[in-house]
Amino acid sequence: MAIVLNQIKLPISENESSLPMYAARALAVPAEAIRSIRVTRISLDARKKDAIVFSYTLEVTLSDKDEARLVKKGFSHAADTFHMEPKFGVVPLDKPIIVVGLGPAGLFAAYTLAEYGYKPIVIERGKCVDERRKDVQDFWHNARLNPNSNVMFGEGGAGTFSDGKLTTRIKDPRSRLVIDLLARFGAPDEIRIMAKPHIGTDKLIETVKNIRQAAITLGAEVRFETRLCGIEREGDRISGAIVETKNGTERIPCCALIMAAGQGGRDTYELLLDCGIELLPKPFAAGVRIEHPRELIDRSQYGAHMDHPRLGAAEYQLTSQQNGRGVYTFCMCPGGVVVASSSGKEQVVVNGMSYYARDGENSNAAVVVQVGESDYPKGPLGGLEFREKLERAAFYAGGGDYMAPACTVAGLNGKGSVFASVKPTYMPGVRIAELSKILPDFMFYGIKQGIADFGRKLKGYDMADAVITAVESRTSSPVRIVRTASGEATNMIGLYPVGEGAGYAGGIVSAAVDGMKAAERIMEIYKAQ
Repeated sequence: MAIVLNQIKLPISENESSLPMYAARALAVPAEAIRSIRVTRISLDARKKDAIVFSYTLEVTLSDKDEARLVKKGFSHAADTFHMEPKFGVVPLDKPIIVVGLGPAGLFAAYTLAEYGYKPIVIERGKCVDERRKDVQDFWHNARLNPNSNVMFGEGGAGTFSDGKLTTRIKDPRSRLVIDLLARFGAPDEIRIMAKPHIGTDKLIETVKNIRQAAITLGAEVRFETRLCGIEREGDRISGAIVETKNGTERIPCCALIMAAGQGGRDTYELLLDCGIELLPKPFAAGVRIEHPRELIDRSQYGAHMDHPRLGAAEYQLTSQQNGRGVYTFCMCPGGVVVASSSGKEQVVVNGMSYYARDGENSNAAVVVQVGESDYPKGPLGGLEFREKLERAAFYAGGGDYMAPACTVAGLNGKGSVFASVKPTYMPGVRIAELSKILPDFMFYGIKQGIADFGRKLKGYDMADAVITAVESRTSSPVRIVRTASGEATNMIGLYPVGEGAGYAGGIVSAAVDGMKAAERIMEIYKAQ
């Protein structure tokens, strides 16, 4: 069993062939005593721009005698790899398990069920990822929106057209299983060890497709362009789903339903309310996207090392407090673009996206302000109403044809907007607008003051030419579907709300884990056919 070494610092001027020397020094053993080294984690420490280092976590194998001696000195052995061992129930599975939505939560729930022989039926209102990509490109280039196949709806969910970040704050050991499965099905193998892994839209599209195809091979059935429009119950238990297809409506009986529908569909929330499911308003955040030259961010973060081939495009994460509210950057996309993420008529929504190479001219991030229940109408969908109002305001300020309202930092400060050194990347395009007429005062001034504060923390962040595009409103769900201790919705046994749309996850990994846990709970009740 190997010895774990944490925080082995390797200057960027040295390559990994030097790791045995650093490991031997840390363990106070001769270099020849080390039999093997495995890298389990790499993070970048660029806090000192004149001394940037990579920090490694290593598992070092030595002789049994040396390892026993080192353990006595306080070093620890590597932990055993987590293996999920689900418990299986005894109730005969006389009706199918339905999974609604094929974003990360639904995809991993379906794969988990299929892996253990449960053959779920997956319904997705959007299209398969290849067809979905065509619809997204048509919207970006020609402003033709397909309400059921766009950046929010379709195979892979909203995360498919993003940076593909895999960082998460949750400590659930299933996170490792999610990372390993993504790597197994096409994501770069480096995601297994990077402290801040990302996949990129180009590689994520193929990875999602491969996982879906593997689930089908294992017995899952996937029905695209199929929208949930009704839920049937027998007493307090779910008994079936009514779905809308191109050929009309259909009833699908079920013993359990995993609701992984994402946060884009008002109709889903309204359906649940009509069924007596308890929904609560939830705090979230909203704001804008800001774009800078990638070179500026790289220089500010890396200094003289900005062109070093091992570094890549620089990231940042900034926070501030303005008038009692948190203002922070979110979903930073190094070398990326700002993308149109609308999923409904008369709304403009922006998000960020990067390809794996992260080699675009600009880097962008959301700058968002905390929004609480006191800011929007009362009721379970009050936050959703607030969000929709923002998106409509952005739509009309952009001219009513899915162009986005935009300005520069100079324009934000009342000095007029001219797109000069930074060109907007949003497609279909932008129109200069006064954001003070779109955003409520607390949000407008929070963003304005927050950017000024960020300029004191990251040199050049408040540059006059930086481009601001509105509105970033889908950071997280403004609604939470209340769950019981068993993970089921209140008032309906067998309905399992999961993922971002349910208000219990934030990002690809946490949503995937949430879906897996729901699948496990169902397997604890039923046995596969």
